[in-house]
Amino acid sequence: MSDPLYRRREVLGASVGAAVALGFGAAFWQGAFDTGDGGPPPRGESYGALGDVDANGLRLPAGFEARLVARGEETVEGTDYAWHLASDGAATFSADGGWILVSNSEVPEGGASAIRFGAGGEIEDAYRILEGTAQNCSGGPTPWGTWLSCEEIEAGRVWECDPTGERPAQVHEAMGVFYHEAVAVDPLGRQVYLTEDLDDGAFYRYTPERWPDLSSGLLEAARVADGGAVEWVEVPDPNAADEPTRSQVSDTGHFERAEGIWFDAGTVYVATTINARIHAYDTAAERVEVIYDGLAVEDPPLLRVDNITASPVGELFVCEDSEAEEIRLGVMTQDRTVTPFLVATGENHLASELTGPAFDPSGSRFYFTSQRANQGQGEVYEVTGPFRGRRRSGS
Repeated sequence: MSDPLYRRREVLGASVGAAVALGFGAAFWQGAFDTGDGGPPPRGESYGALGDVDANGLRLPAGFEARLVARGEETVEGTDYAWHLASDGAATFSADGGWILVSNSEVPEGGASAIRFGAGGEIEDAYRILEGTAQNCSGGPTPWGTWLSCEEIEAGRVWECDPTGERPAQVHEAMGVFYHEAVAVDPLGRQVYLTEDLDDGAFYRYTPERWPDLSSGLLEAARVADGGAVEWVEVPDPNAADEPTRSQVSDTGHFERAEGIWFDAGTVYVATTINARIHAYDTAAERVEVIYDGLAVEDPPLLRVDNITASPVGELFVCEDSEAEEIRLGVMTQDRTVTPFLVATGENHLASELTGPAFDPSGSRFYFTSQRANQGQGEVYEVTGPFRGRRRSGS
């Protein structure tokens, strides 16, 4: 790959929002929370009861508030850039003392845009970073400071984007041509994990030939045995025009409508919407288990789980892909307790879903989107408040 995007470290630094700094692997489940002053409450405790509906149609815990930062087809405040429709997957990147929020556009015209924030959270600029693509659903950040944007169409591809918009995006066809949903990068194992949002979709692993150049490598699909053991099987032709990748490897149907994905501390977390499950794949043991099953309990706190991310103390924040009267965004704590963190409700959020959860590099600001809010335009929000901000050293 000539003039690779990963050389943008001098602009973006090694911090990719919350993607690098967080810890949510085995230590999380074993009790890694800091219990000193400023740490989180005891095991399983949520952020508290949700308050009344605010002016944005949101219900938040006490001490939290939200501001609207972008709305589809309207100019972003303080800029001359009209924001894209139907915002979906998102991430943040450190830049010049502030940070950049990138966001996909899940419409036929697709693409992705970015908002640059100053050190105090003020909006400084907004601009396009990807165009000429279709149905850009989710994706994922890389540790070297780029954004991997995924096309959710039959011939969908993965595009590596420069969050600053200074360099053109590069397509990585070796990562497969299929209904791409999201990606998660394992910097220690030097591999990338990918989800496919179809009832018969597969869960994939990509191993580059030369890290961190993603332009060539090996694509495999997961085959899960009874008991959770995972076998990785090579996809014979990742770019086949006449046979979908999911059909080239048999018995890959364990992950029905796999959407959100997140990697941390040797574990890959995958949300499957159709059965409301969150799976945890242990990359060393090559085994997978279900850590949340929304259909197995009465009055579940979350259904149709979708985009996921983690907080600075390793809590998993999970969006709901739902057109219900109240659309929830939940948080999973150390003992696998799941409670609502916020709810979008009212006429403004009818027939919408929540997408694009992402913390800023400091972990003190949280971004998410109501994808079809305001009659289909989509609205991006920033939430501030007393997030649990510190983990015990080395966990």
